[in-house]
Amino acid sequence: MHDSKRQITSNLGHHPNRCIVIGAGIGGLASACLLASKGCEVQVLEKNETPGGKMQQVRASGFRFDTGPSLMTMPEILGRVFEAAGEDIENHLELSEPIPVCRYVYSDGTRFDSFTDRESAAAEVGRIAPEDREAYLTFLDDIESLYEKTAGAFLFNPLFGLRDLKALRWKDALSIDAFTTVSRRIDNTFKSSYMRMFFKRFTTYNGSDPYQAPGTLNVIPHVELNLGGYYVKGGLYAVANALHKLAVSLGVKFRFGAEVAALEMADSNKKRLARARLADGSIVDADWFFSNSDATETLTKLLPEDAVPAWKRTLQDRLEPSCSGFVLLLGCDHSWDQLCHHNIFFPNNYQKEFDDIFREKQLPSDPTIYIANTSYSDPSDAPTGGSNLFILVNAPYLSGGQDWKQAAAVYTDNILNTLEQRGLEGLRGSVRFKKVITPADLYEATRSNRGSIYGTSSNGRFSAFLRPRNRVRSLDNLFLTGGSTHPGGGIPLVVQSALHAVELFDRSLKG
Repeated sequence: MHDSKRQITSNLGHHPNRCIVIGAGIGGLASACLLASKGCEVQVLEKNETPGGKMQQVRASGFRFDTGPSLMTMPEILGRVFEAAGEDIENHLELSEPIPVCRYVYSDGTRFDSFTDRESAAAEVGRIAPEDREAYLTFLDDIESLYEKTAGAFLFNPLFGLRDLKALRWKDALSIDAFTTVSRRIDNTFKSSYMRMFFKRFTTYNGSDPYQAPGTLNVIPHVELNLGGYYVKGGLYAVANALHKLAVSLGVKFRFGAEVAALEMADSNKKRLARARLADGSIVDADWFFSNSDATETLTKLLPEDAVPAWKRTLQDRLEPSCSGFVLLLGCDHSWDQLCHHNIFFPNNYQKEFDDIFREKQLPSDPTIYIANTSYSDPSDAPTGGSNLFILVNAPYLSGGQDWKQAAAVYTDNILNTLEQRGLEGLRGSVRFKKVITPADLYEATRSNRGSIYGTSSNGRFSAFLRPRNRVRSLDNLFLTGGSTHPGGGIPLVVQSALHAVELFDRSLKG
């Protein structure tokens, strides 16, 4: 009898380099494009019905929202994917820099606008914290130097083989602030609470706690303040769309609604994977596997027990996830003069927020509230006179016991009350569309480790350097991409993970 659940469904033919990419997030899309550009036959298996992974969009009632990343940095890294395919990124994506880059509102009502132009930035710092004006400019130079010491050695280095380790400049390793915390370095540099809070904020860009994370992560504000932060015309989801279209033009095949349940070994070689088994029981054979699924999900749930050493599984399972997020999408029939494109409302007690998230594993009682209001830059994202507010509050990763349905209603009410008290008068009454996304929703959609946004946190002294590498050492043909792998989260680093993975694939082909 024919059993459809056991049907072999590989459509990859007999190409010598048949590649499966698991997940159509940005890392998976970039990997697919790079592999296809090399002549490989590539099939992407995605559990959801659209590409993008955590980078998605919602359209409803005349409003458009990005539901993932809201800022593009280091676009030249993404440009390398298009270059590999013989394309120019400028023909696919239109970038612009919001001015100001971001508006910060402190609990005492003080407003601070951030600029990449140093003269404008210095004037703004001088206005609210004159005692820190010179320290601000000096610090921008310091973190640029920090970036130069870490970029080649860490970000753009796959750190996999002996040749990679030989490229390290060990003298630099002693001067990258790895033995202090972000918070301590900032407190020793700035006098005003305004500048201290401002710079500690950037550590959350990779889901970490500035009071625990190593000072090396002060490289993050360099990327935005010195190199620039950009908006993509049509929304950040345009990045996922552009990569998907590029992949299709290169011959990549996509299967949506195709959740991978397990990766299975070759019968004759226990160091090679041979097939992916889907949730519906069907099987896809391949020669090479690129997992854009969360690294913890891949290493502890998709692989057979004997595929990776037990210590590796245990280590991966014990790594602390990054924080998650509680998201409100609000389509409003009103606009507020005090909102620009990117906005952050700081709490009264900043450290307590991180104690709540990482120590107590609870939603912060007085959170930092981020609002992306893209209709400020692109009026077509909302009906005339309206606003599309993407509201994000950092939240704990899933740890059991939390009733997110109940919490969502209560916490939504708290956020609306707080924002109205902070100047967004009439917010509640202006809402014409509302959608809530909790950490549980994020896990269900992406299978991210316990609902985390950025995979692993960098709260340990060396956590940032211990992310899984972009090839699994115990297997000959499994590569890892995405924000849960080396070198980290955020669009540019996720794309860089794909570049690393494909470089290691090239090394494997050469033997």
